[in-house]
Amino acid sequence: MHQTVTKQVDSSRRWGVLAIVVAAQFMFGVDAFIVNVAIPTIAVDLHATPAQIESVIAIYLIAYATLVVTGGRLGDIHGTKNVFLAGVLGFTATSLWCGLAQSGAELIIARLAQGATAALMVPQVLATLHLLFTDEQRSRAFAIYGIVLGLAGAAGFLLGGLLVTIDLAGTGWRSVFFVNVPCGLVIAAAAWRIMPSVPRRAGTRLDIKGSVVLFAGLLCLIGPLLFGHDVGWAPWLWAVMASGGVILVAFLKLEHAVARAGGMPLIDLTLLSDAAFLRGLGAAFFFFVANLSFYLVMTLFMQRGLKIPPLAAGMAFIPLALAFVVASRHSGARARHRGTKVLIEGCMLQIAGLAALALVTGYIDAPAPILLALVMIIFGYGQGLVMAPLSGAVLSTVKPVAAGSASGMYGTTAQIGNAAGVAAIGAAFFAVEALQSARAGFFVSLAAFAALITICAAFLAWMRRVSARSGGIAVNSCVFLRIFA
Repeated sequence: MHQTVTKQVDSSRRWGVLAIVVAAQFMFGVDAFIVNVAIPTIAVDLHATPAQIESVIAIYLIAYATLVVTGGRLGDIHGTKNVFLAGVLGFTATSLWCGLAQSGAELIIARLAQGATAALMVPQVLATLHLLFTDEQRSRAFAIYGIVLGLAGAAGFLLGGLLVTIDLAGTGWRSVFFVNVPCGLVIAAAAWRIMPSVPRRAGTRLDIKGSVVLFAGLLCLIGPLLFGHDVGWAPWLWAVMASGGVILVAFLKLEHAVARAGGMPLIDLTLLSDAAFLRGLGAAFFFFVANLSFYLVMTLFMQRGLKIPPLAAGMAFIPLALAFVVASRHSGARARHRGTKVLIEGCMLQIAGLAALALVTGYIDAPAPILLALVMIIFGYGQGLVMAPLSGAVLSTVKPVAAGSASGMYGTTAQIGNAAGVAAIGAAFFAVEALQSARAGFFVSLAAFAALITICAAFLAWMRRVSARSGGIAVNSCVFLRIFA
């Protein structure tokens, strides 16, 4: 099928399709960061509780994480073009809904729907690149894709601060969602005209029950962390979390039942016997728990604690984002020669960056945004050293036949980690802020980040020992692009 689709599309049109799908990925990447900058303003305007603030980010990640594998399967069943168009139009419509939301609760529901539509759109991006480009052209296409993916973070921070500050047509924070509407419509129209149709893959079926059970389990496990502060950490919350753990165990049993019945479970169950892969997933989980939550806490501290305006706060992240892009480019070659040592060094560099932030904010009452920006470069460069080759290291022991399922499990683990981090560390920040101050909450959060990254490094070292016994690690730096797919 790959060769058939490639032959149907001439070279010039192929690069046009690349521009379309990369634009969709860029829109998705920007949206992940633009909301962080606008969150403090959203909280004030909608009178949102701390739980609602966290949920605006976390529920989007949970919906995306639990449905992204299903989105990929739908592309196989109905064709990547059809599902891509449905995803883009759905993402556009739900972005409009987010911008029109009149309460914190409504915005959370709209973000849930937005995450679900993103799970339809994003998997088709890599699938399309894989189908359209030959081996000679694919490296160039993925290089372009990787650069755009990295720049989306910088654009999100800058655009978020700019839109909130200029208050475009009196829309304030709502414009951070409205901006997706014209972009989405243009992308959908262009895709309709030039994106090739891909025939469905025979024999592919959906594990709908698995998706629903996984979503319910994660919601029960993470939801109480979001709303615990609002209800005074009532005892029933812990019962709900325990039920989430039970549901996740039931999910694994359900997947085994689906496999025995000849169906296609969400996860490849043979991967559960790969010790190195499982330890790699552990490293990825703890790394991502400290990922988006860092940006949330940093944004809240700058705007609520230091009273830095949204635009200046957003711009303070740009050097970090650019350092991340540079480190991502450097880490591929270094990881090929030094393996997971580079990732562990990146973890140590992140911890050094967190320590520098603690020193600056501990000894200076009101550090300038430019000073914070310079210090955060250390953290951003370290994060780039880890994130770029991390998925390649985790997937290095996986057999080719299971690569797609393993990649899906990695991506889901990453987004679940992001959601759990936003919920848990966000809750800790708000709790300490309420008892003492935003600065105290920030210091507690920095300590939590350092502990999580240390655990990540320990898992990487553990994985390295297992992999060495089974034949070593061959890191493919390009695989990191699947984190968002």
